[in-house]
Amino acid sequence: MARPMTVAEKILAAHAGLDEVQPGQLVECDLDLVLSNDVTTPIAVREFRKIGVPRVFDPQRVVLVPDHYVPNKDIKSAEQAKIVRDFAREQGITHYYEVGCMGVEHALLPEQGVCGAGDLIIGADSHTCTYGALGAFSTGVGSTDAGVGYATGRAWFKVPETMLIRMNGTLKPGVTGKDVILHIIGLIGVDGALYRAIEFAGDAIRSLPMDERLTISNMAIEAGGKAGIIEVDDVTRAYLDGRTERPYTEYHADPDAEYVEVIDIDAADIEPTVAFPHLPSNTRPVREARDVKIDQAVIGSCTNGRWDDMVQAAEVLRGRKVHPDVRCIVIPATQEVYRRCLAEGLAEVFLDAGCALSTPTCGPCLGGYMGVLAAGERAVATTNRNFVGRMGDPESEVYLASPAVAAASAVAGHIALPEDLD
Repeated sequence: MARPMTVAEKILAAHAGLDEVQPGQLVECDLDLVLSNDVTTPIAVREFRKIGVPRVFDPQRVVLVPDHYVPNKDIKSAEQAKIVRDFAREQGITHYYEVGCMGVEHALLPEQGVCGAGDLIIGADSHTCTYGALGAFSTGVGSTDAGVGYATGRAWFKVPETMLIRMNGTLKPGVTGKDVILHIIGLIGVDGALYRAIEFAGDAIRSLPMDERLTISNMAIEAGGKAGIIEVDDVTRAYLDGRTERPYTEYHADPDAEYVEVIDIDAADIEPTVAFPHLPSNTRPVREARDVKIDQAVIGSCTNGRWDDMVQAAEVLRGRKVHPDVRCIVIPATQEVYRRCLAEGLAEVFLDAGCALSTPTCGPCLGGYMGVLAAGERAVATTNRNFVGRMGDPESEVYLASPAVAAASAVAGHIALPEDLD
C-alpha cells in the first residue's frame, strides 16, 4: 500500500510513474507545460540549441508569452521579443501570444484554459506557482531548465516537504485574497516555506472566488514556497469545466498525509494589510499606515490584474477623482479583462477618475516601464514584490496592497482604506 501523500506528492508521483514519493526524493517527471516569457525565453532558446535537437518535445506544450517589456519599450526589448517570435514561428508553437492577443502570463494561462488541475508545470518565471490555485503543481525554474524542458518534456525535482496552512472562520468585509496572503507572509516570513509546497485549506479559503485564490497561490514564492496549492473543489470545477483544453485530474491529500508544519489561522483576525518596504513580509494593518503619502498607485500585474481586481478598484474610484499629487495606473492583465472593462463601463470609471489605462503588460511591476519611480518617490501597488529598486530607483519605495486599498490611496493621496473616503 502506498504511503499517505499530500497533493504535491501525488502529482509528482503520478508524473514520475511511481506509486509513491517522499520528501527529499529525487524524481524525473513528465511535464504538462513548459512556460517562458520575453525575458527568459532568449536564454532558454540558447540552451535548447546547445542540446542539439531540432524540435521542441511538443509544440502544444510549450507556452511563450511576451509580457514583461511588451509592447517593446526600447531596442533591447524589441530584440528580446523578436527572438521569442522567431522561435515560436520556427517551432510551430501553438501557445504563442502576440501583442494584441497576449496578457500577463499567469493571468492569461488560467483564463485561456491552457492549464488545469493535476498538471505539472515549470515556468522560467518565479510566479509560475500561481497555477496551484487550480490544483496543479507549478513552479518557477531557471531558463536552462526551461530550455531542457523544451527539448525533453521532462525535469528533475526534489520532492518538497509540504506545509499546511489552514484558515477557518469568516473574513471581515473588505478583506481580500491579497490581504490573506500578505497576512500569511507577514506571519511566517519570506523564508517560512523555503523549498516547501504549501497547501492552503480551510473554509475561509474555500469561500474565496478563483481570482482571489490565484492571488494567494501567486505569492507563495514570496514566502519561499516551491508551490502553493489549493485543493480542487466546486469553485475550481466551475472555473475549469468547459474552459480547459485538456482533461484535468483531481488530486486530494490523504486524510493521514504527513505535513512538516501545520499553521491554523482564524480568518477573523485578518485585516486589510499593506507590506512596507522592502520585503513582502514587512506587513502592517492599513489602519496603521495612513501617514504614508504616495506619488503613484499601480493596479494590475499577475497578482491582481484580473476581473475581480478591476471591479474592486472601480467600486472605490467610481464618482471620485485621483488625488492631484498621485499618478494612478490601471493595467488589466489580459485582453479579455481589458475588453470586459470596456464593455461593462469600468474603463470609463477609471478614465473619469483620472487614471491611465494601459494595454496588458507586466509594466512597472519589475521596473520595466509604464510607471517607473524616481528617487524618493513612493508607490502603493497591487504587485507581488517591493524589494529595493524593484519599481525604479533604489531610493524609491513600494508598498504592496489590495486593489481596493490601492484605489483608495490614489484618491486620498496617502495609504488609505475605502471607508476613509466617506
